[in-house]
Amino acid sequence: MKKSLRAELAADPSVGTGNVLATVIARGADLNGPGLTFDTAVDHFPAEHPLTLGELDDRVQARTAWLHAHGIGRRDVVAIWATDAADIVLSFLALTRVGAIPALLNGKMAPEIAEEYIRRLRVNGVLADAAHQKLLAGPFLGAPKDLGSGDPAKAPEHYRHHRDDPVVITHTSGTTGVPKAVLHTHTTLYAALKHLLTMPQAQGTDRILNALPIPHTATILMVNQVLGNRAEMLLLSSQDAPVVLAAIERWKPRGVYGFAVTWAGLAREDLSRYAVESVRMWFNTGDCAHEPHIRKLVAAGSRETVTREGRVLVPGSHFVDGLGSSEMGHNGFHVTHTPDSEHYGRCIGKPYQFATAVVLDAEGNELPDGTPGLLGFRSPSVSPGYWNDSVNTYRFRLNGWFLTGDLAYRAASGNYFHLDRIPDAVAGFDGPQLYTSMSEERILAALPEVQDCTVIVVPEGDGFVTDVLLESDSAGDFEAAVRTAVGEEVAGTIRRVSVVGRDEVPVTVTGKVRKVALREDRLAEVGP
Repeated sequence: MKKSLRAELAADPSVGTGNVLATVIARGADLNGPGLTFDTAVDHFPAEHPLTLGELDDRVQARTAWLHAHGIGRRDVVAIWATDAADIVLSFLALTRVGAIPALLNGKMAPEIAEEYIRRLRVNGVLADAAHQKLLAGPFLGAPKDLGSGDPAKAPEHYRHHRDDPVVITHTSGTTGVPKAVLHTHTTLYAALKHLLTMPQAQGTDRILNALPIPHTATILMVNQVLGNRAEMLLLSSQDAPVVLAAIERWKPRGVYGFAVTWAGLAREDLSRYAVESVRMWFNTGDCAHEPHIRKLVAAGSRETVTREGRVLVPGSHFVDGLGSSEMGHNGFHVTHTPDSEHYGRCIGKPYQFATAVVLDAEGNELPDGTPGLLGFRSPSVSPGYWNDSVNTYRFRLNGWFLTGDLAYRAASGNYFHLDRIPDAVAGFDGPQLYTSMSEERILAALPEVQDCTVIVVPEGDGFVTDVLLESDSAGDFEAAVRTAVGEEVAGTIRRVSVVGRDEVPVTVTGKVRKVALREDRLAEVGP
């Protein structure tokens, strides 16, 4: 019996991040089948026109021809700084076809940070849209939309990737300054997808709304995942909750993929007022999501379940949570929630079958269950390192493990629980163990009138103080309830509890809170 396309892709050692589109076509996929759908116009196609596989290939070939005519080829590093999803994704696909290395920048990056980040990359050229060209000195190749004017018939033969060839550079969130440039190869950013291709296709993955940041590793994964699954996907250029909700109502996806910041935005809304019943699954990557946000989402939508009468559609959806990063190359952990779930408390579940994880002490020794420590991760999907930055590449390796930068513990059940990011916590000494992320989780679970929460720890004298920032429509006094929620140890360090506006909390380009900036502000208040 002939293998399915998914099985063929899983078994083919030559397929990887740089050639999925071409390989799918070469293996006989229907050119009239689904390609990709973008929320802006693509050349002569209007916004939200569902590009067929053949139309997508033609538009990529046009851009490949343009790049070739402008001297771009093997190992050239080309930065892409734009806002529209189509500009970024189509440029990525074309650059990989000539063997170049696309370096994707988030359109929200501050100009001075972008300038320094691009300098460190040592690029051969920059593709930037009109808005971003005004903010940089160059060197400009052109605007991403210019590439569509190329002649597909003049595109060169596709570059043949070796498994170790670099294929894309993305960046971290930049919570501590200039983002780190994360390199992925032809193999690393496809390793997780190869595993998923051997598994039954998950409910909700046949029609996906991509609300992930477009220049992020996660979107590159999703592009190749839907092409291999022969699924439909609409890519949004904005991850703001109102934009996502409008797209759900209009496009009726069965799966929605995003970051925790998008779920927090959606949870602020009364979802019963919106037509979201098409959604079977919400898929979270990056930081793990908060319990109250997950509960609001799984109460909406619908899901298929198996009963004695067969498969039936019931109210309430799935939420797949976990923990991932650009460096990990995919979510490393997974746990599924439904309206009946009770396994919260920042549970990130168990590692995927393609990965292994461990909790380590500072010397790289494995810690027993229940003991907090450094989260170590090992997988064929892990990035080989940071571009032009061997110092950080090796700083995040310990005893053969990649250090994710997180503090966690493993329960006897095998489930892992996330406590905090290492720079944000105070742990490992004889005083209070202060985990800001876990404190936020407890506050949000205990105070339903609080929409979001930020906890920061600041040195003061010989100890530490904790500030709690709450986002709430209520002007009530929350201090007593907050102290009860976080427990006696953390409560003893609380300096103040404040209600703030959403715009008063600084965030990165991907929506993560910049706790470093908040700590610096508080340190200035504390004084020398």
